[in-house]
Amino acid sequence: MKRISVDIGGTFTDCFFVWDDIYVDAKALTTHHNLALGFNDALDLACKRAGLDRSTVLSEVDSVRYATTLGTNALIERNGPKVAAIVTHGFEDTIPLSRGRGYGEGLDYSMQQNLPAAERPEPLVARSLIRSVKERINSAGKIVARIDPDDVRSVVRELVDAGAEAIVVSLTNATENPEHELAIQEIILDEFPPHELGAIPVLLGHQVSGRKGEYVRATSTIVDGYLHSIMFHALSQLSNNLRDFGYDRPMLVIHNSGGMAQMNSTDALQTIHSGPIAGVGAAEHLSNETGIGNLISTDMGGTSFDIGLVPEGGVKHYDFLPTIDRWLVSVPMVHLDTLGAGGGSIASYDRIHNSVKIGPQSAGSNPGPACYDRGGLNPTVTDADLVLGYFDPDNYANGYIKLNPRRAKFAIEENLCDYLDMDVVEVARVIKDGVDEQMAIGIGKELRVRGYLPEDFTMLAYGGNGPLHACGIARHAGIKRVLAPPFSSVFSACGAGNMRQLHFHERGVHVTLYNATTRALYSDYADLNAVITELEDQGREDLVRQGFDGDEVQFRLELDMRYGNQLLTQAVALPDLSRVSGVGDVLEIIKTFGDVYSHRFGAASAAPEAGIRCNTVRVAAFVDGDVVNFDTLENGGERTVPDPIGHRRAYFIGHDKPIDTPLYNEEALSADRVIPGPAIVTTETTTFLVEPSWRLEPTEQGAVWFLQD
Repeated sequence: MKRISVDIGGTFTDCFFVWDDIYVDAKALTTHHNLALGFNDALDLACKRAGLDRSTVLSEVDSVRYATTLGTNALIERNGPKVAAIVTHGFEDTIPLSRGRGYGEGLDYSMQQNLPAAERPEPLVARSLIRSVKERINSAGKIVARIDPDDVRSVVRELVDAGAEAIVVSLTNATENPEHELAIQEIILDEFPPHELGAIPVLLGHQVSGRKGEYVRATSTIVDGYLHSIMFHALSQLSNNLRDFGYDRPMLVIHNSGGMAQMNSTDALQTIHSGPIAGVGAAEHLSNETGIGNLISTDMGGTSFDIGLVPEGGVKHYDFLPTIDRWLVSVPMVHLDTLGAGGGSIASYDRIHNSVKIGPQSAGSNPGPACYDRGGLNPTVTDADLVLGYFDPDNYANGYIKLNPRRAKFAIEENLCDYLDMDVVEVARVIKDGVDEQMAIGIGKELRVRGYLPEDFTMLAYGGNGPLHACGIARHAGIKRVLAPPFSSVFSACGAGNMRQLHFHERGVHVTLYNATTRALYSDYADLNAVITELEDQGREDLVRQGFDGDEVQFRLELDMRYGNQLLTQAVALPDLSRVSGVGDVLEIIKTFGDVYSHRFGAASAAPEAGIRCNTVRVAAFVDGDVVNFDTLENGGERTVPDPIGHRRAYFIGHDKPIDTPLYNEEALSADRVIPGPAIVTTETTTFLVEPSWRLEPTEQGAVWFLQD
């Protein structure tokens, strides 16, 4: 196996490089103006460590996989094109109204309870760029009012004249019959042929989301259209860079569904959060291979802190109506909770509470934290860590970045010390303890809202800053065991290397599996099986288009189910069922739904007497591939304490005075060692901070346990 996997974050570009039995990780600063430059820097460093040159590697490697937060950043910065929307006549205000309470999506819980004071998000489609066409298809897919081509041409010309750079078409009930959406696309392409310079992207709602619901399908398509050009140009830039150095295979893009595909089978919407979700995928793979049990995955990078949940058995949680930025969308996405808390998160003075506020704003990679000495003036978490003595200024990121302690102290003093009436070390402690607590609260909320206790989970700490803050986060969260996994600083990139080709296709349905009024079970098997067959054909077509044999494709059936008229739906995976052929299969589906629902909400909460319905049929089509193998995490032999390579004064939470802290390098991380806290271990890619009352126990392949004494 020869593979390059890349995770392009807001601050660093992480590279995980596999060359047969050689595993190499490397990092470089993200170059936002041209992502290929940061990739080249990271790959050059990885090749240097492996003793190879870039051209040789790219000409022989079997795949290059990219995960990126570019789409997320584009939404935050609102630097996308002018998007126009065409909807059914009478539905012009569906998008701006956003379901009444829709503008509460994406806000924290406290703001959702006070919506009158909440700010509506800046719309991705201006009301002046929404037009309607006279057409109507009913809920059964029957055409009630046919489309008028002249009406469509007039509307399209108006939108183009108004400056539209992309057109979204989302018509009522198009999932039942897409004829009118396809007709509008044909008219637009006739007016503005793709081979001529005036052509603009056209996105159809039924192709982006096959689920019912006009508003959510429209927002999904709008977000996709808003990011389409940005992602196309950025990923094309990366693809062209690969070809310039001899890579002649299709570039693969990680999806937020937990799979990946070539660019020609990727929607821009599917790239949102793909980097952190690759880390959750790696956590799932680690759980399956090692039997470690319940995992809470935490990725602390330079910009954000991402939390994922992998219960015992390695089953990921999915969101089927996730919120992206401030918009509810209908794409299957691995569940992820993201906090604006990373090494580059800016610490500012909160005048109301006379305290320090951390994030969500980040210094990013340019200019970066003040200590990077690149013009940053705001204090960050990294500046506080440097002031507290956790970093070697001359050996940060393997010497790639030289840190300036005076800049860090100056930034904290100028922005915080005078307001808080504290010295610079006290403020740095407040920043460090505050960000640890903030991340621990996020972990506790994520676990408890799903019925789990933090003490029943092992915390997986990765990302460039994960092992540095692991003990502090665990202390606040009440977690006793923390694991920094193999290749922890580039663990999400490692996860991208383990992804398989996967596509989800889904369709909204009206299926009553148990009718509470007539007390009858569902019996129209042919109709349901026809939907399943159609979705399997779409998934197979996707993968065959990417070069796979149709016989290699595997499928997994999933249903979104609910009791009666409940609003809450529960996704139910049915890996052992591909078709419904009798009463036994219907009863098995009902039993599986009851077990999943009862496990999540309690046995007494199930209500089959209200009836059991299925709203969505979903099929995952995938092809398995080679993966990186993780070694055992256990070590039964005796351990010895290594000799430190030096000492440095460092400050710890709960200790007023500095402690002369032993320092270690990567050689101390062998499986027969134990490092008692306090201690600092500096490697080429990350820093392990062992706080007092904790100890560090390395394992094979570079995994490291943090255990409380």
